[in-house]
Amino acid sequence: MEHSDSTGPDRSLLRRLSRPVLAFVGLVAAGVFGFVTFGGVGVVNALFWLLDPTSIELHFQTHEGPATLVKGYAIVVLTGLVVAGLWIGETVLSAAFGGQIQQELTRMQISQRLQELDDHIVVCGYGTFGQTVAEQIGGTDAQVVVIEKQTEQYERALDDGHLALEADASREGALTDAGIKRADTVIGAIDDTNANIQIAVLASQLAPTVQLIVRAGDRQDETVARRVGADEVIIPEVVSGKQVCERL
Repeated sequence: MEHSDSTGPDRSLLRRLSRPVLAFVGLVAAGVFGFVTFGGVGVVNALFWLLDPTSIELHFQTHEGPATLVKGYAIVVLTGLVVAGLWIGETVLSAAFGGQIQQELTRMQISQRLQELDDHIVVCGYGTFGQTVAEQIGGTDAQVVVIEKQTEQYERALDDGHLALEADASREGALTDAGIKRADTVIGAIDDTNANIQIAVLASQLAPTVQLIVRAGDRQDETVARRVGADEVIIPEVVSGKQVCERL
């Protein structure tokens, strides 16, 4: 099973922050440039005017210059900075709390629905194989529950209309949350035979009567999977080879 990119959410936040931050920086630069040009002050004083606009009034009490123009310009720039600051704050808060709240609500809804399920099929892993299996089952009356620990694959399962848990299927808690004791079938669909065998071992302990289907890498893995309780073992390469021969 592939490892998820832990930097994904951080990169997403940085992309979302880029526009408001650039707007803020641009306004600071515009303010400094305008104050230097219109007020005839240095860069340091111009920056100070952004921090303390009252200093503009004090400056023109002792210096000649377009006081009205500079004050009007300051109002425009400072208003823009306030708006940009609020934009940055809203983006950060939305990323920090908005997504978490929505995720928690989704998890609560899924948890409630899982408690009402019986005779469902638990698909462990939502890679290409798991997606194909879930899609085929979706065409029947059976309900699919996906367990997937990679965030991207988990969200894809939700988008595909499946009940899904973002968890490690080789953990007892994940299988229990998926309602394994009320399930009809558990399918180890991860692209890792060892992980699928671990799932089979755990599932057979938690729900001895549940049907176990395990994806394996080769014939040797098939033997091991059957020894730990798998009712059926699928080797994708063998299945696809047979399908090719059937078409000849």
